[in-house]
Amino acid sequence: MKKLSLYWFLGLCVPLSAHAEYDLGLISLPEGFEISVYADEVDNARQLALGDQGTLFVGSRRAGKVHAVIDDDGDQKADRVLLLAEGLEMPSGIAFHDGSLYVAAVSRVLRYDDIESRLDNPPEPVLVSDALPTDRHHGWKYIRFGPAGDLWLPVGAPCNVCDEAGYAEIRRMDISDGSMETWAYGVRNSVGLAFHPETDELWFTDNGRDMMGDDMPQCELNHAPKQGMHFGFPYCHQGDTLDPEFGAGRACADYTPPEIGLGPHVAPLGLAFYTGDMFPARYRNQLFIAEHGSWNRTNKIGYRVKMVELDAAGAVTGQQVFAEGWLQDEESWGRPNDVLVMPDGALLISDDQAGVIYRISHAGSPEAQRAP
Repeated sequence: MKKLSLYWFLGLCVPLSAHAEYDLGLISLPEGFEISVYADEVDNARQLALGDQGTLFVGSRRAGKVHAVIDDDGDQKADRVLLLAEGLEMPSGIAFHDGSLYVAAVSRVLRYDDIESRLDNPPEPVLVSDALPTDRHHGWKYIRFGPAGDLWLPVGAPCNVCDEAGYAEIRRMDISDGSMETWAYGVRNSVGLAFHPETDELWFTDNGRDMMGDDMPQCELNHAPKQGMHFGFPYCHQGDTLDPEFGAGRACADYTPPEIGLGPHVAPLGLAFYTGDMFPARYRNQLFIAEHGSWNRTNKIGYRVKMVELDAAGAVTGQQVFAEGWLQDEESWGRPNDVLVMPDGALLISDDQAGVIYRISHAGSPEAQRAP
């Protein structure tokens, strides 16, 4: 068991009282895979984004901070963790585009220009938009640039379950003027967006409502290949169950069902299609999902990374647990939050409970690793 005790602040190593422990020996992975620590003391690490020069940017929620994680010597382990911004309102969502870092802080989207050349003296942010709702309940964001260069972001429901216009949506934003249009409706609380590497179509996770029991409803993986689709909230959950309050007079057949149910209250967050060459060929274009874990079940579930399997046509064929062990005897020592495929093919996982970025690699033969 290693206890975290050091923090790199603006390039200087200074003491910080330990706030988490981790034991990588508790993590189980498929044969041939290994897990290591890429960076620790990344306070409340949430969404991950990679800069053009290899800087790993990390958002947070409770901490209100944005960090830059730097591997100076290329040994696949961070040498420095720099604090870029603090005092922001739930800056969970971050994305890198054309040399700038975009940060979603509830009602605002901010831009930090030319950020990789200014890590030691970050610029003041430029306001891209402040036209998003100010509600903190499901107000934190996960953002992603789409294939056409527009910024995609969710607007979560400001409640456990309610019917409020202008919420429970996924929108896309024109970053040149901050204007937005709605792409998908009926999405309670998505904290994970990804685009298929071959079709460019949107896939996203959605967290199901609470207070319907331990096993209802399932959280969802959804697919929105066209604009205007409605995924059921608050009227229908998991594609087949009407809401006890808002479902009267509705039919689940009128809404788009999930591609697959991920389990009740598992809290699926960040996701990524595997596009690297390090893992064996069968992992190519499969979808990895970080499950943050339940807070509202008699027996906890989640706290793991799952792989959803897709066939050559992009249809979901099943799911399996890829990495688990952060939950031990109903107590969690870590909570996976986001996944990111690195240029070398390794998979990074953020953990906002332990404040750690993990690196999963594969040590198979070149023949086993070669993509088809």
